[in-house]
Amino acid sequence: HRVMDDERLLRYSRQIMLPGIDTEGQERLLASRALIIGAGGLGSPASMYLAAAGLGELTVVDDDRVDLSNLQRQILHSSADIGRLKTESAAATLNALNPECRIIPVAQRLSDAALHDYASRADVVLDCSDNFPTRFAVNAACVETATPLVSGAAIRWEGQVGVFTGRTGEPCYHCLYASGEEPGDSCAETGIIAPLAGIIGAAQALETIKLLTGAGETLIGRILLLDALSMAWRQIRLLKDPACPVCSPAPCQ
Repeated sequence: HRVMDDERLLRYSRQIMLPGIDTEGQERLLASRALIIGAGGLGSPASMYLAAAGLGELTVVDDDRVDLSNLQRQILHSSADIGRLKTESAAATLNALNPECRIIPVAQRLSDAALHDYASRADVVLDCSDNFPTRFAVNAACVETATPLVSGAAIRWEGQVGVFTGRTGEPCYHCLYASGEEPGDSCAETGIIAPLAGIIGAAQALETIKLLTGAGETLIGRILLLDALSMAWRQIRLLKDPACPVCSPAPCQ
């Protein structure tokens, strides 16, 4: 447990003065652990805002290296980081932003068992990945461990963000997609406008802070969708899929 000394009170003063946060909420953030899957377009703003806001521990998972084409939107990294492991670059940036935030870089692709292990030790998981196999694997680990999941996606001019509790009886990420219906496009194939990743990643950080402090109303049971070309936001209600193979397993015969 970290004591709220004068330096912390000053660093986080603009948050502490908010009725939904106060010193109690800030202390919860300082004692919290988040698992961030992906240090790219979404993981960059999400991790930077969480580190700046005073989250106690961030585990950043990514097995990729920084490429020139990443720099248009992946603001954790700079031109000098090209060729460097993204987790190393991320740790350097986040440590410079807030030295008291503990950063744990994991430069490997996690197996299902490892994902389960990391999710079980986190208070919240942020899915900032860019492909459906990873998203489904992360969701399954969160359901198995009952760990809250903050999911984001951004491609072309479109983004979405949602929150899933992992609790029995509530929808999971897989409930969005009937088997075989998930789209297969990626940013590398269709492109993405740079600030969109910032908007969605920042929204993931905001939802994470609300989850951990109890402030406001999170996106549990709702999916927020952004059309950046018209700057139109809309939301859809997500119901639990009774046939979902992840959160609604068939009863034993």
